Amino acid sequence: MITGIKGTRIRRAAAVAVTSGALLATGALTAAPAQAVTAPSIVAKGGYVMNNANGSSLYTKAADTKRSTGSTTKIMTAKVVLAQSNLNLDSKVTIQKAYSDYIVSKGASSAHLIVGDKVTVRQLLYGLMLPSGCDAAYALADKFGTGSTRAARVTSFIGKMNTAAKNLGLKNTHFDSFDGIGNGSNYSTPRDLTKIASSAMKNSTFRSIVKTKAYTAKTITKTGSTRTMATWKNTNGLLSSYSGTIGVKTGSGPEAKYCLVFAATRNGKTVIGTVLASTSITQRETDAKKLLSYGFTRLG
Repeated sequence: MITGIKGTRIRRAAAVAVTSGALLATGALTAAPAQAVTAPSIVAKGGYVMNNANGSSLYTKAADTKRSTGSTTKIMTAKVVLAQSNLNLDSKVTIQKAYSDYIVSKGASSAHLIVGDKVTVRQLLYGLMLPSGCDAAYALADKFGTGSTRAARVTSFIGKMNTAAKNLGLKNTHFDSFDGIGNGSNYSTPRDLTKIASSAMKNSTFRSIVKTKAYTAKTITKTGSTRTMATWKNTNGLLSSYSGTIGVKTGSGPEAKYCLVFAATRNGKTVIGTVLASTSITQRETDAKKLLSYGFTRLG
């Protein structure tokens, strides 16, 4: 016979055990909820990730702090070109000496376009986004700006970039260059750049270009012969190292440090984001991979 306080404790324990057993048998007792996923730590000074389907934020780190963007600026360059009415991607642009002189004077990244060659708008977009050609950016700005002089056309084109930013409702973005080599007033934020990229990705031509690892252009020389250009390789290493990557664009510079706007699709879900001012090419990719994986975990 069980008596006293000790006996009461034993009877209670037995009752709990029986009840628990019954619940487990019926499946009514569920496992404890998994711990919330811990947000990753990144080296980049700024970062942002969102669900591309609805624009909801998945990660922020100084997401609205204005920073130099380097060549991630070229996402907007391409977006403006692709938004032109009656755009003919096969129309040809003759490469001017001014474009070549520009990249030499700036020590800028180049698509190695050759003066006098005729290059299609489509090819220029590949030259812009894969090897990050500032010569291609200049050619596109000259082609799609308006004005009687090259300087006027470039200024007009940069104006279109800023108008596009305003139309997206972006408050912390301003462009003063067509390629990211700014004059002190070329900046954006991780959140704004992500929104620009998400908007650009709605265009099928843009999507095709930014997921391409390598592209070989065939241009027309001054004499009318065909020139096979050296293959342009995409500077976005995630295309080869992170499963599901579909874009978008790298950037770097003395002020910008190392930047990357990235997007990936897994199981029908697309995560898109940006890291600004990371410390190296390898580190910006490591940062981006952490944020992509975290984003997909958040989406479930």
